[in-house]
Amino acid sequence: MASWPSSERIHFLYRTDQGRVDREEWRRGALALLAILSPFVGMGLALAPYTDHDLSKTPLFDPMVALAYSYLIVFAIVAMLVAISFVNLSAKRFRAIGLQRTSEGRPSLTDRLPPLALASLIPLTAFLDGAAHWIQVRIEDVMPHWQVYPFDLCLVVVTAWTIYELGFAPERGNST
Repeated sequence: MASWPSSERIHFLYRTDQGRVDREEWRRGALALLAILSPFVGMGLALAPYTDHDLSKTPLFDPMVALAYSYLIVFAIVAMLVAISFVNLSAKRFRAIGLQRTSEGRPSLTDRLPPLALASLIPLTAFLDGAAHWIQVRIEDVMPHWQVYPFDLCLVVVTAWTIYELGFAPERGNST
């Protein structure tokens, strides 16, 4: 049974992008961040209907609307902190797996991208997807619902690729 990590270990995993972690440590760290974020997402989904405030149906000040928007501020802060922690953790893993060159000796796409850029792909696509879903219901006449599907697809592809590369792909030799 794993013990609770020390504050130095938490600082290393989540507050700096320097260093390297193995596959198992990345999986445990990513699951810990998911466990932190999940209840906030659940509460946000429960309060989402109250963010659509129609003054013709409800009074100017509705306590549930105020609570929902106050919660959105807290949720945004937590989501940013978790995203930063995820980027730092993933950058360590991208650095640890190394970036191989193609068989012709030319640098591959991942050779030219620093670990921080690759580690930032999931948070970037998640925030863009969330923004697309949020704005679409507010401008339905300009943005039909089908236009959020490419954002969803991009998030699924980037997430699946990152999880595979960092958590399940076979180890490769580091190139020089």
